[in-house]
Amino acid sequence: MKSSRRLFETLIGNKNNNGIAQQKIRWYYTNRQQTLYSKISPMGDPGTSVTPELDAWLEKGKKVRVAELIRLLHDLRKRKRFSHALEVSEWMNKRGICAFSPTEHAVQLDLIGKVQGIHSAETYFNNLRDQDKTDKTYGALLNCYVGHRRIEKSLSHFQKMKEIGFASSALTYNGIMCLYANKGQYEKVPDILKEMKRNKVSPDNFSYRICINSYGVRSDIEGMEEILKEMVSHPHILMDWNTYSVVANFYIKGGLKDKAIDAMRKCEERLSNKDGLGYNHLISFYARLENKDEVLRLWDLEKSSCKRCINRDYITMLESLVRIGDLNEAEKVLKEWEASGNCFDFRVPNTIVTGYCEKGSVEKAEAMLLDLKKGGRTPTPNSWGNVAEGYLNKGEMVKAKDSMKVALSLFVGSKGWKPNPKVLSVILSWLGDNGDIKDVEDFVGSLRRVVTMDRLMYHALLKSNIKSGKEVDEILSSMKADKIDEDDETKEILGLRHNETN
Repeated sequence: MKSSRRLFETLIGNKNNNGIAQQKIRWYYTNRQQTLYSKISPMGDPGTSVTPELDAWLEKGKKVRVAELIRLLHDLRKRKRFSHALEVSEWMNKRGICAFSPTEHAVQLDLIGKVQGIHSAETYFNNLRDQDKTDKTYGALLNCYVGHRRIEKSLSHFQKMKEIGFASSALTYNGIMCLYANKGQYEKVPDILKEMKRNKVSPDNFSYRICINSYGVRSDIEGMEEILKEMVSHPHILMDWNTYSVVANFYIKGGLKDKAIDAMRKCEERLSNKDGLGYNHLISFYARLENKDEVLRLWDLEKSSCKRCINRDYITMLESLVRIGDLNEAEKVLKEWEASGNCFDFRVPNTIVTGYCEKGSVEKAEAMLLDLKKGGRTPTPNSWGNVAEGYLNKGEMVKAKDSMKVALSLFVGSKGWKPNPKVLSVILSWLGDNGDIKDVEDFVGSLRRVVTMDRLMYHALLKSNIKSGKEVDEILSSMKADKIDEDDETKEILGLRHNETN
């Protein structure tokens, strides 16, 4: 999952492929202690409306600077706070803060599509004046269709854009290529690149990169290399590190180590100073090749080039050292992070916790979690879930059960972590055979807060009650109410009642 996320980041690079040309925004700052930006930006709860704050600002007679609002809008979109960004855009339009050009309409249309869906975006587009229906607003609606993965609507709208002469930029074709890629129809991506060239639309870096990726995911290395060769020879393309990173990834997957290293060297040559993301990719790649020396060399280069490493950089480095199996070096990097002054992010130490568990040093993982707790840091459920699995693999069932109970106690809400079903199955089976009623009921009680009652949980309860000579009719009634039928194992467990009586 993490490597897939990094690949996607590499594919998009610094390009905006959302169907709307990014405005070049000059960033304005003020020496005043409180600005409209400083009031709205920290309001992170999407359920809290920002409109009252905007209205109050005007009612107090304070100045509203268009540049500051554009900066705020840009920042909110960048941080994926789309509902707040839409509020700001709608407020600007309603209050007449600035005359909306097709560019502003395109931004608002894009936000409507993200927040309110396709139907609302179509309504907004249809209500625009004819002079505002330009390539920008058409492109924003296309982006909405692409974002919602609506192939028929996307292709129909794309065809209309071609007919009226609005499909003259690479951005439009890139959207269709992304659509096919997101739908898993990678074989159709190269056809769009060919169509671009037939229509005399020059591909950009992203056009080639998404096409290279479409060959790579199909393990067509020869096809990938042909597109790369064409890209390199294109007079208007400036080769960047992102492309060689994508290529290196597929060479590694294909076991082509020498070609991967060559691509990685070309990638490194094109890194600019302070480009931490590029260094992170290279560090991860060399870790996959188990080349510790290169991992350490690039880490030193990143620290000297970027001056300050952020939490993401430390996580990448720690994951790489864990992959290689050098936990001693990972501990040194963790100490560097602790002294860095970066804000606390539990994912950083948790990377080593996971590594300890994978390498069999579960006691060290547990000790680290307990130390973090003493320091006022609350571990996540998955951390203790990993510890539980580690103890289970070592056959230490009591510790596995206790660790899983801690994990269950940390669970909040219905999203995010879910306990490993295989670990639960073993713990429940062991508890049913070895635990007393209180142990089983306590564990099942904690577990049912996280998952729905299932056969394994009922079987554990049945076993413990039968061993203690208790009646199980109530348990069976609950089991039936939950629509869990008795199977052969259930009948075998119920057969224990006769043996216990004897």
